[in-house]
Amino acid sequence: MDSSTFFSQMALDLHDEPTAERTIERIAEYARMATSCDDAGIMLVHARNQVETAAATSQRVGESHNLQIMHDQGPCLDAIEGEPIYCSPDVANDDRWLKWGPAVAELGMRSALSLRLETRTRRYGSLNLYAERCNAFDVDDIAVGTIFVRHAAVALANAHNEEGLQVAIDARKLIGQAQGILMERYDLDADRAFEFLRRQSQAHNVKLRSVAAWVVENRSSPAANFEPDVAPSDEPAVGQPA
Repeated sequence: MDSSTFFSQMALDLHDEPTAERTIERIAEYARMATSCDDAGIMLVHARNQVETAAATSQRVGESHNLQIMHDQGPCLDAIEGEPIYCSPDVANDDRWLKWGPAVAELGMRSALSLRLETRTRRYGSLNLYAERCNAFDVDDIAVGTIFVRHAAVALANAHNEEGLQVAIDARKLIGQAQGILMERYDLDADRAFEFLRRQSQAHNVKLRSVAAWVVENRSSPAANFEPDVAPSDEPAVGQPA
């Protein structure tokens, strides 16, 4: 399969994955096919100092990532914050990562290639490739990896956007359903029903969709009070008219 066909097929397959989580897993699987690596993994960054292994083609990939977090050094972490590409032909003797390199070499990994996973507007983390032999990655692998990671970042961004949109759509449906329950039970109009949900959300410091979910789940319990706490005295409980 030539490179254009490979990337076209990858784009279609990633687009068909139902969740962002599954998209990430497939990116790692495709990365192993695209380059001269034995294993691949993805580290995602959620906050300034919060990273996680989101995908790994083997247990030792996760162990390698954990070693980087423990020692606070390694190409995967550096690719997120430093240069966009880090390649190590021999991790056991790489002066850049004196603690991580020898430790990961004991796992049977001798070469590493890490590439930043990002779009123009968001930095997601790093794609990390490992090989059991030294000098595994050449300039062609780096070139392919650079192209690959761009496709992967776009697929990941689309998955996150679609998943976020679906969550928003589901939340609106849930809120509408809760409004309908309150309107029917207590003869409220739509505005008063929504205002009740909003006040409960603010009073208990929970998301509006959480209040709506509670109303829907407890629609057959007219005497119930909203959880996690009893509604304030100046607010009607869910089981009482607004």
